[in-house]
Amino acid sequence: MSDNIYNQRIDYLKNDFLDENKLPDNPFELFKGWYKVALDQVVKDPNAMILSTLKDDMPRSRVVLLKNLDEKGFTYFTNYNSAKVQETNTNQNASLAFFWRDLERQIRIEGKVEKVTEKESDDYFMSRPEGSRIGAWASPQSKEIKSRKEIEDAVEEIKNKFDGKEVTRPENWGGLRLVPSYFEFWQGASSRLHDRIVYELIEGSWKRKRLAP
Repeated sequence: MSDNIYNQRIDYLKNDFLDENKLPDNPFELFKGWYKVALDQVVKDPNAMILSTLKDDMPRSRVVLLKNLDEKGFTYFTNYNSAKVQETNTNQNASLAFFWRDLERQIRIEGKVEKVTEKESDDYFMSRPEGSRIGAWASPQSKEIKSRKEIEDAVEEIKNKFDGKEVTRPENWGGLRLVPSYFEFWQGASSRLHDRIVYELIEGSWKRKRLAP
């Protein structure tokens, strides 16, 4: 197996080089352009992103789904008692990474995490299928449980609780937004001479630069 990993190689040939003279001044514009391509060409979960947080100076990562993007930042939803939320409650600094293998593109984003408004959380929660809403009530996310049956029993209890009624949002569930101060757009190129374009927020303005591959 080690030999297979050691010798595994692929060249990146899908895209033209990134020309700084043709790139927008605002990284959100470039992200939206790349994301639109991902929506058209990535078969499953183009909105999947790796969220990395810190716990006692130890980085921790997991995949979450982007559910909203606006001029403020990148929004995802979760249980407020989960490990990832407890970590950003202690240290707001976090990062996101999108990797679209089919497009030979990656985007890294760094910034600080904040809660969205209750209305934003309510609006998204009520757009979810009922089963997902019940699951949000039933799961003590990130807590140790004895078996899967414990969750299944909790689901049945919640179903009975809301029998004939609308499943509304629990107080401990909602949205978080990563407000970015740094973007890195990576585009694969032949012979590992990849394009890396960085946007960094400095004194309220986005500054752009190129990094070596």
